[in-house]
Amino acid sequence: MFIDLTGGGFSVHCADAMEETRKVTHKGSFVAVVRDNKQIGQRHYRLGLEFEADAAEAFAGAEPGQFAQLDLAAAPLPPAEAVPKDLIDESGRKILLRRPFSFADVVSKGGKTVVDILYGVVGPATLRMTGLSAGDSVSVIGPLGNGFRVPEGKKQALLVTGGMGAGPLEYLAKVLTADFPDLEVIAFAGAKTAKELPFSKRLDEISQGLGFSLAEFARYGVKSLMATDDGSAGYHGLVTDCLAEWLGQHRLVGADVIIYSCGPEQMLARIAEIAKEKNIDCQISMERMMACGIGVCQSCAVECKVDGSEKTVYKLCCEDGPVFDSREVVFSS
Repeated sequence: MFIDLTGGGFSVHCADAMEETRKVTHKGSFVAVVRDNKQIGQRHYRLGLEFEADAAEAFAGAEPGQFAQLDLAAAPLPPAEAVPKDLIDESGRKILLRRPFSFADVVSKGGKTVVDILYGVVGPATLRMTGLSAGDSVSVIGPLGNGFRVPEGKKQALLVTGGMGAGPLEYLAKVLTADFPDLEVIAFAGAKTAKELPFSKRLDEISQGLGFSLAEFARYGVKSLMATDDGSAGYHGLVTDCLAEWLGQHRLVGADVIIYSCGPEQMLARIAEIAKEKNIDCQISMERMMACGIGVCQSCAVECKVDGSEKTVYKLCCEDGPVFDSREVVFSS
């Protein structure tokens, strides 16, 4: 038996049914209005998109782990002095394809739905996103893909994020604490340096001493641990090492625990290994280049194992994922 997250509630399905069904989220092509676009770090931003009418209803049911495709072709470039040096040469490139972004938060009230998107400036498309201002319109396709699920009987959820993978796990923390109050949730957040942690601020020493390091998770009552490769914040080392060390210090029954993770694929591969070693269920959000987001272009293939066989098949990140069971994904060496 498993429980599907649905943002505002949940529905229960039998795993041994002839065909597993998920709650239908009505997707479509909509126009969103920019509510705000806040810079929260050197190259990290949080974009708020507001939907009304049918769009508001569609995105109100968005699950943690799902995503939307944004058309950024008409988004304006920021002033020349605001363009990072490493993006100057490519800043003028035309943006032909939509870009996929997951949800860091979803709030529905008064017939409107506001979706927060956490993003980092890494190329010409995300550079143009920084030029969006309140009142601007953005074409959005979504909600797309399949989100995270909660298997029955779990007592503890460990959220492990690397870099910009924080967004969907922030939203997941919100839903877990609201819909599953008996589930203990702990977050692990990693980055190369403190400046690359995509959060608005870190809490004071007193809060950290109580186990609350990051405000984005603390607002839901979720304890969090930070890890940086250079030791500039929190644990000195990889977030995967931080997780492994934490698991070694706590005696857990594998069947009671589930790991949720989003971040670089190399990190996800190590998370999958740790989960296998500890016999812990693990769901990971994969990232692929997506031209369409609806399974037409076939550009986002993920190699997956076939249960009970040595064969593998290719599934689409946009339709079959982006959330996968870590045991089924074949990671490149």
